[in-house]
Amino acid sequence: MLQLENVNSGFGAVRIINKVSLKLNDGEIISIIGANGAGKSTLLMTISGIVHCDSGQISFNGENITNLPPHKIVELGIIQVPEGRQIISELTVRENLMLGCYPKYHALGGEGRKKLFDYVCDLFPILDKRMEQISGTLSGGQQQMLAIARALMGKPKTLLLDEPSLGLAPIVVDEVCRVLQELNKSGLAIMMVEQNTLIALEFSQRAYCLEGGAIALEGICCDLLHNDDVRKIYLGIKA
Repeated sequence: MLQLENVNSGFGAVRIINKVSLKLNDGEIISIIGANGAGKSTLLMTISGIVHCDSGQISFNGENITNLPPHKIVELGIIQVPEGRQIISELTVRENLMLGCYPKYHALGGEGRKKLFDYVCDLFPILDKRMEQISGTLSGGQQQMLAIARALMGKPKTLLLDEPSLGLAPIVVDEVCRVLQELNKSGLAIMMVEQNTLIALEFSQRAYCLEGGAIALEGICCDLLHNDDVRKIYLGIKA
């Protein structure tokens, strides 16, 4: 289980995250929703060790991981798919995927690496057909699939996703959500930052609403979908 207790973080003297407490249970999908500038991406980067946690505690399976170096957090099994995909566009699909398993490269061995390649290609068959293609020439949807597949090559226990639907066509969003639900059914815990509130609430089991870097509201998604404030502020539906 991933748990945050009164976490504060930001950039230098600029405080972005304010006393955030939340938890992601084993095998659960949760979403972090909120307007632009609410601190959603900063929250994920704080968990990943990219942004320094000024105070509070982040724990994973009972271990304090606050301010561990990012590569140590990855080794524990928390892997992030960043906003904007951030694949290495000059490399091929195969090379990007191989980078995903770099920390476990020798331990996996040739057979283990092949199994991982087969696994992600079963999830995203289009990548198998594009394996030798330069990644920067892929479509936006294919790049997002590659970014998720690259994270899966690290064999995560918890997957952090930052705006997975951003800039994608609805049919691609549906495909990405289908794969993520399949992964969750296999036991993978997922925390998703998503500006598309409807997708977030329909896709997740629980959600946290972030405003000004603080948790303003939390609850089960089916309840939040019928909450008047959520419907008005995040969905644009008048009561």
